[in-house]
Amino acid sequence: MMRWLLVAGVVVATVFADLLQSSAMKGEGMRRRYTMLATSVIFMALSFFSFLKLLEVAEYSFAVPATAASIVIETALASVLLKEQVGLSRWAGAACVAVGVWLVGQ
Repeated sequence: MMRWLLVAGVVVATVFADLLQSSAMKGEGMRRRYTMLATSVIFMALSFFSFLKLLEVAEYSFAVPATAASIVIETALASVLLKEQVGLSRWAGAACVAVGVWLVGQ
């Protein structure tokens, strides 16, 4: 149970960090961009330390594939929130990752 909570922490923090970075690069106003980037760094640090804790309670062969779930979530949010064009090959890749994460969880 603890390892899945840590996986969720890593995934959520990674997704927020990446979305903030992308938004900052597209945003206007220097102050807003720096604020978003600074917040992104905080989420990256949370992701990193959550991952280190995950490695204490789970095997590496579980931790790395399980945290790849962030790719699936980021692909969906890039399409919905950031209005990015996500091609069929990217969706297919995200589907493969989702299947892999599911297999690791079995």
